[in-house]
Amino acid sequence: MAMLQRLQPAMVVDIGANRGQFTLATRHACPAARVLAFEPLPQPAKIFRKLFADNDNVRLFSVAVGLEPGEATIHVSARDDSSSLLPITATQNALFPGTAEAGTQTVRVMRLEDCLGSVELRGPALLKLDVQGFELTALQGCGSLLHAFSWVYAECSFVELYEGQALADEVIAWLRERGLSLCGVFNMAYDKWGKAIQADFLFERASDRPITA
Repeated sequence: MAMLQRLQPAMVVDIGANRGQFTLATRHACPAARVLAFEPLPQPAKIFRKLFADNDNVRLFSVAVGLEPGEATIHVSARDDSSSLLPITATQNALFPGTAEAGTQTVRVMRLEDCLGSVELRGPALLKLDVQGFELTALQGCGSLLHAFSWVYAECSFVELYEGQALADEVIAWLRERGLSLCGVFNMAYDKWGKAIQADFLFERASDRPITA
């Protein structure tokens, strides 16, 4: 991934890791980077562990990241990478066929700081979130560690695909208030009328920007 090759983070926290798609891209683009990944669903987590079993630079936590520790119901999509802690709407399945709810499971939820404990977030660090509408709550669950990240890379939506989700403008405003400004938009998805549905957003901490003439 060109974005990762350009940024070259020393550490990546991959929230919503699924089977390891983003972690694989990180290992390819930034082979020296350490990855701390989070995936609460057992089946994709099992595949993730098998894929990175021999890699000491990758660690998986089998929990979701949220605002309060405890347990929560996750709505499992027929395509598990579209599963969410928020109910899946009919709009989501209409725009992305095959992503309707197929069942529910109970998963553990923890705050990021409770998982990492004394793990050093060595910089520059990138926080990636792909949590299907749960982005703002997951970011809030990063709490006191948010300041340690030079970049945040998050999938955000312009329309409600999951019940009660924060839309892109809310996530952008929340991060801006905390010193992270939008600096890139990738992988824009549109409906058949050309209306923007969702995209991946890159945010950068202003203090980490290089000084240019």
